[in-house]
Amino acid sequence: MTPSERFDRQMRFAPLGKEGQERLEGARVLLVGCGALGGALAQTLVRAGVGELVLVDRDVVETSNLPRQVLFDERHAVEGTPKALAAVESLERIGGPTRLEPHVAQLDARNLPVLGLGADLLLDGTDNLETRYLLNDFAVERGVPWIYAGVVGASGLVLPVLPRRGACLACLFQSAPPPGVLPTCDTAGVILPAVLLVASLAAGLALRILAKGPSDVEPALLEIDAWGANVRRLPAPRDPDCRVCAQGRFESLHRPAPRDPLVLCGRNAVQIPASSSPPQLELLARTLAPSAQELQCTRTFLRFSIEGSRLTVFRDGRILVEGTNDPRRARALADRWIGS
Repeated sequence: MTPSERFDRQMRFAPLGKEGQERLEGARVLLVGCGALGGALAQTLVRAGVGELVLVDRDVVETSNLPRQVLFDERHAVEGTPKALAAVESLERIGGPTRLEPHVAQLDARNLPVLGLGADLLLDGTDNLETRYLLNDFAVERGVPWIYAGVVGASGLVLPVLPRRGACLACLFQSAPPPGVLPTCDTAGVILPAVLLVASLAAGLALRILAKGPSDVEPALLEIDAWGANVRRLPAPRDPDCRVCAQGRFESLHRPAPRDPLVLCGRNAVQIPASSSPPQLELLARTLAPSAQELQCTRTFLRFSIEGSRLTVFRDGRILVEGTNDPRRARALADRWIGS
């Protein structure tokens, strides 16, 4: 099948056309997060024929993901497959011209300049504000458009951030609120129709920006309610005193990487940041073999069960400890068995 045959119906859409399709096929997109929003966004971009899609996710698939995360199946959950790899496995079955580049990693200020190099657009499929402020700083500093998207319960927000043309994330939300102030998917739940609606709005903006350029999009905050079937479009003017896009203070880009364990909300799991010297997984596997159960070593991670918990050591040095939400116990297990 030729590209013209594959994308015939898409190119018949006059605002896109043949030239827009060619721009899509020459575009590079960085998508952070491959879960609910990220999976729906990735599927849309691959089916649309975007040239390169860089996928970054730190997490593994679990059973509670399956009702809303469209790229994963039960096997991925049983095996605890890293989401970036499971996403690529599913997306490759679609076929088409898109080149997929997965990274099982925690996005931070050290790797973002490399992962975002040459990107025409940044997409938000993540679930935490710290990463979003990091993306915002990077995008504004480099002049690259990005699309903020968030969903909880049946409601969601979408904001195209177009540097020097409209509000950035810090214009509207100066800083992240303290933990526990805002509802999360774990406290308020989430339904798939809300995910798909937010993802569709974000994906539509993404295709428009890539095919026609950022100047073709009018900055605005979109607010949706999938349960009540409501969509509101709110003005998103720049804040003349914004610390990021007005004052050029890119604090998230220069903040030291976190060293403390991170409790993953609603997961009964703790993530321990990478040490300065990532472990040699194959050597560690041989050391653990006499004591660990369910030992599995792949090119991207080492996983084993011990003392009632499951530990996953990623190639970048991060450690995921499942079966506890106590950072001290997680750190103790990692120190005892991995020497973190």
